[in-house]
Amino acid sequence: MDERIKREIWEWVEAFAIAFIIAMVLRTFVVQAFKIPSGSMRPTLVEGDRIFANKFIYRFNDPKRGDIVIFKYPEDPKKDFVKRLVGLPGDIVEIKDGRLVVNGGVLDEPSVFRENRYYNKGEYGEPGRAIEVPEGSYYMLGDNSMNSRDSRYWGFVKRKMILGRAIVIWWPPSRLRMLK
Repeated sequence: MDERIKREIWEWVEAFAIAFIIAMVLRTFVVQAFKIPSGSMRPTLVEGDRIFANKFIYRFNDPKRGDIVIFKYPEDPKKDFVKRLVGLPGDIVEIKDGRLVVNGGVLDEPSVFRENRYYNKGEYGEPGRAIEVPEGSYYMLGDNSMNSRDSRYWGFVKRKMILGRAIVIWWPPSRLRMLK
């Protein structure tokens, strides 16, 4: 093989290696794609939606109430879950008459809190039970409260388990939109 062909092959190998390294850095620290496997976040996210999550944002800012968050499932950290953040550290959360009550007030912003009905289920969502969110932890609920395994069942998500915030549905094209 002549030197020119060897040099050209090496340039291609080098270009692919650099592209691979950049892609891995971006996936690890900046943005990652996820596929929605269930209807627990309906109508916001439906089965088969593909989303991008911003993994960079929570390195500099704390998660906010209403964010759609990707995190390691507390009962099996090999699995990633997507839910809406409802309770911040120190909050008192209760489900009362189908509404979310946080620190004594009914949540109505973002509008999904006003539009959804929430059901008393699980140990951490029993009727008449107000739950205090521990420091360094968060309370997460699915938008489809009737069909969601969430903090009502398994409790809280520690800050270190949070991977990022869902920012956009990118597939299917008919559902392309930014997430709030």
